[in-house]
Amino acid sequence: MNRHAAALSLALLISSGASGHTLLAQDFLDAYRAPATRLIAESQSSDFGWNRLAELTDTFGPRITGSTNLERAIAWAAAEMKKDGLEVRTETVMVPHWVRGHEQLDMIAPAEQPMAVLGLGGSVGTSESGPGSPGSPGSIEARVLVVSSFDDLTAKAADAKGRIVLFNVPYTNYGRTVAYRTGGASAAAKAGAVAALVRAVGPTGLRTPHTGIMEYADGVARIPTAAIPAEDADRLQRLQDRGVETVLRLRMDATSLPLAESANLIGEIRGRERPEEIVLVGCHFDSWDVGTGASDDAVGCIVTWEALRLISKLGLEPRRTIRLVLWTSEENGIHGGAAYAKAHAAEAAQHVLALESDSGVFEPASIGLSGSDAARAVMTRVMSLLAPLGLEKLGPGGGGADIGPIAAAGGVPTMSYNGDSAKYFTIHHSPADTIDRIAKVEVSKAAAAIAVIAFVTADMPERLPR
Repeated sequence: MNRHAAALSLALLISSGASGHTLLAQDFLDAYRAPATRLIAESQSSDFGWNRLAELTDTFGPRITGSTNLERAIAWAAAEMKKDGLEVRTETVMVPHWVRGHEQLDMIAPAEQPMAVLGLGGSVGTSESGPGSPGSPGSIEARVLVVSSFDDLTAKAADAKGRIVLFNVPYTNYGRTVAYRTGGASAAAKAGAVAALVRAVGPTGLRTPHTGIMEYADGVARIPTAAIPAEDADRLQRLQDRGVETVLRLRMDATSLPLAESANLIGEIRGRERPEEIVLVGCHFDSWDVGTGASDDAVGCIVTWEALRLISKLGLEPRRTIRLVLWTSEENGIHGGAAYAKAHAAEAAQHVLALESDSGVFEPASIGLSGSDAARAVMTRVMSLLAPLGLEKLGPGGGGADIGPIAAAGGVPTMSYNGDSAKYFTIHHSPADTIDRIAKVEVSKAAAAIAVIAFVTADMPERLPR
């Protein structure tokens, strides 16, 4: 053992006790080199994963909660998992049911021209809040006020009354920019606006709008809200900067229906010795209602599902249970993740590791972990098995929305497979999110990496330290 490994071993012994020390002190990885090589080779030997992704997205299309598309896709996936040799069950979840309906945005002045638009999930329609325009029942026609931030809106509040407010906030990263999508409508309504628009949350694409969930603040008027492409937002900004009066007409027939019944889909490889201990992998199966939800998050479902299929096909029998969950209703409130944590609260502490794939698989990809130094020391060693894939470096920040609730309940280390964020967010929540942009090698690489991590963590002689 070299000095670096010895130092890690001593630190782990002090911080996490003998079991973690064992995983560093003995070369336990030797037993997993052959299985890892087999899993990687099997994943890369065919395009099975990509073809299954194509079948899912081509056959069932977008899978918004409350839709028959989603429920038919769940039934299909359950049947296919059984064919793969997994133990399969569903757990009922009640989910929001928002229907987009017809929507249209037109520039009326200074020129007449249709504009690309996508209503934001959960928005009211124009007939619910706005005055009908002459000749256009159910639509809102008003002058536009372009603002660059919430503070800019506050400074221009006197000009916002009766206007359509556009938040033209250039994309920096998702965490920062998404606040205008979620909170823009209520901020605009407080200033007296009749509708709110937001610049698409993502890098500039090909005049592509991006949808996504929004939220209404209590006690504030509910006004319709939608996203427009970055190119159109910048055009409206230039017109305003030149002092040109710009008028838009917005129509949205969006409506929210009563809660609908959906389900989390669970597939397992039961552990041979410690079945009560769980290595959890998964994704969210729902998507928005545009494109086919290929990157967000059908591919995450396929690569985590593939991990279990590969392990089962090769006849590998881990000590612990490997559990795959295809969560429902992540996009509009993380209802599936919350329901799973509630249903499995009694076994939350028995979750050894939780890994989610919900950031696409675009190259260059990476893998992150959030957990203790002891867990990181062990998983850093496990990651060395991924050297043939170029994924041996373990980054920070592993986690996901769906695994968050169970991880918090059980103090579970979390990991994530992360595709290139610029490529991902360029098509995220947009009509451009289709399989055509995902390479076959990206799917097989992600599946292989997740399979190795899941199997080794489920089979190692001692459980991953907290």
